[in-house]
Amino acid sequence: MLRILTRRSNDVAYFTSDPALELDGVRDGGPGWWLRGDGDPCDERAVANVLTSTERSSVRGYDLVFAAPRPISILIAIAPESAHEVVKAHRASVRASVGYLEDRALVVRDRRNGEDRDERGRWGDIVSFTHGVNRHAEPHLHDHVLIGARPEGARSVLDSRALFAHAATADALYRSTLRYELSQRTSWTPWRSFEGVEHVAKFDEGYRALWGGHFAQRGVKIQVQRAEIVAMWAKDTARFQSIGSIRVPERGPQDFDEHSFAGSFEGSAGVTRRQIVRAWANAARFGQSASGVVESIDEIYPELRQSRGVREASLSIVRARMTAHVREAGPRPLDRLALREWNHLSRERSDRSDRSDRSDRSR
Repeated sequence: MLRILTRRSNDVAYFTSDPALELDGVRDGGPGWWLRGDGDPCDERAVANVLTSTERSSVRGYDLVFAAPRPISILIAIAPESAHEVVKAHRASVRASVGYLEDRALVVRDRRNGEDRDERGRWGDIVSFTHGVNRHAEPHLHDHVLIGARPEGARSVLDSRALFAHAATADALYRSTLRYELSQRTSWTPWRSFEGVEHVAKFDEGYRALWGGHFAQRGVKIQVQRAEIVAMWAKDTARFQSIGSIRVPERGPQDFDEHSFAGSFEGSAGVTRRQIVRAWANAARFGQSASGVVESIDEIYPELRQSRGVREASLSIVRARMTAHVREAGPRPLDRLALREWNHLSRERSDRSDRSDRSDRSR
């Protein structure tokens, strides 16, 4: 899940003072890592410099909080042999999602001749902090990504409406990439159900009940050594009661859930690129890399390649769903070459239909 928190202060002690020792030996290096930039991520001044703004704005920047789905977080507690790769997969997915936000959501409004224009932006430095527990010592893998309100070289702050408008899409890309990365790096197979619930094959749902993450009180921030948290988790598992795992759908041509994809647009007057990207990432039930999702969208919907910001162009639901072609050619394949062939057949079908319509009108 992705949450975007607005930061109105350049006080970053919350991040630089937490060594997140619960992930020592599991995470590469310390909790802080640079997506762009360098310096000591424990240095408050270096981190605070990320939060760039203007004199007119009270917003210094944003804290993008990426949290792994609960079963994947729990893997760092019950599968120590895979924990290091789980964290690496998570960080790779965070980087991919932030890349999408920078490419599609980072715009600066520029008014010229009474008309608003969306100018592309680029963040200067980007720093993140990886933690492994929540305030109740449960396994909770998450990152705090700090970005500035004023893009590099810009005279004004970014359009926050665009950032929040693309948040759900960035979240879907993070989760899709995480499912893909984890299946590539470990023996675990994450997947997403039609109802939108994230699962892991052979994962006993009793662990989700054990560490549910729901508490009446928020709790206080804790700091524990790695050995302490492992002992606490071992004590917790004494209360574990098996529920069993959820049946995993078979892999194959149905890896892309056309019903989920089409249903995502129900009730929309028009479908934007960000809606299509989000629907696609969620429909890739076993995951797909962020770059793979984006390339797929650009292949099938080339008219939306330049869409970004909050005022994106839109398509009809019929064009977005392509139901007639899906019925004829089958579900959209995730393989790039196969998708290109699938799309080529779609264009041929459309051309035949256009010629038939012109012929009927000429009679």
